Amino acid sequence: MKVPVIIAAPLMGLAMLLTALPAQAAEKMTVILDWFVNPDHATLVVAREKGFFAAADLDVTLIAPADPNDPPKLVSARRADLAVSYQPQLHLQAAQGLPLTRVGTLVATPLNSLVVQKDGPIKSIADLKGRKVGFSVGGFEDAVLGAMLEQAGLSLKDVTLINVNFALSPSIYSGQVDAVIGAFRNFELNQMDIAGRPGRAFYPEEHGVPAYDELILVAHRDRVADPALRRFVDAVEQATHYILNHPDDAWGLFIKAYPDLDDELNRRAWTDTLPRFALRPGALDTRRYDRFAAFLKKQGLLEGTPPAVDTYAVELK
Repeated sequence: MKVPVIIAAPLMGLAMLLTALPAQAAEKMTVILDWFVNPDHATLVVAREKGFFAAADLDVTLIAPADPNDPPKLVSARRADLAVSYQPQLHLQAAQGLPLTRVGTLVATPLNSLVVQKDGPIKSIADLKGRKVGFSVGGFEDAVLGAMLEQAGLSLKDVTLINVNFALSPSIYSGQVDAVIGAFRNFELNQMDIAGRPGRAFYPEEHGVPAYDELILVAHRDRVADPALRRFVDAVEQATHYILNHPDDAWGLFIKAYPDLDDELNRRAWTDTLPRFALRPGALDTRRYDRFAAFLKKQGLLEGTPPAVDTYAVELK
């Protein structure tokens, strides 16, 4: 009768020791957003608030940058694990030699648009001849506008470009410009409507610009074999489907985390952004990337032969 006691005592001690040991800490990951938190980032916020990241043994911190140009640079310098960026910019950064790789997609359609006042004189893109067009960021937006104008029989020489910084909607209200390029269709259009000055959007993908991924996740090229990245993207996919299945509950999680965003503009933007989230954030369409690289080369933004897609965009294992 003594044998079971002798065996059980060490087992009991081992069990007590294991109980006393702290649980293994979740792996910390820092994600630099492209701009201030908004409904475009809903899948990231919900993945954190709903516990999908935690279930994947990830402790994720979302950080809004002081300068929207910084996120890719911070990842390149290994000062952040991931950054929210844009497919068009990634092509240019890859050509410049930045060691960045797309590992996931958040918003799978363009959000960029050319916006005019709905009751104004601009009824078609051809009506922009001799007009003023505002923009925030030069380079890519010029290329998009140029392609849209070309399809209407015009060129950039037929319009006057004015840098309005980020005051896109106000620049139209004030009459400073007749149109703006770079307006996000899920924000500026709602902002104009709320202000009682509704707008009309012309969509680049319907006027000569290939479709592209608006918001993507980029990591340092040396990190693509890190299993934590795959777990991160899988958690984002969980969050995406949760949002689509439970939009009101997901909105509740979002504004609980960021109560200052509980206003009409963000509620409208939330609704307009939902159908644009990537249902398969990890999936990669290489043909789409090749096609857009060819577009950028045609527009003069890429010189020589564009880098091979698999050097700056991957589908994680």
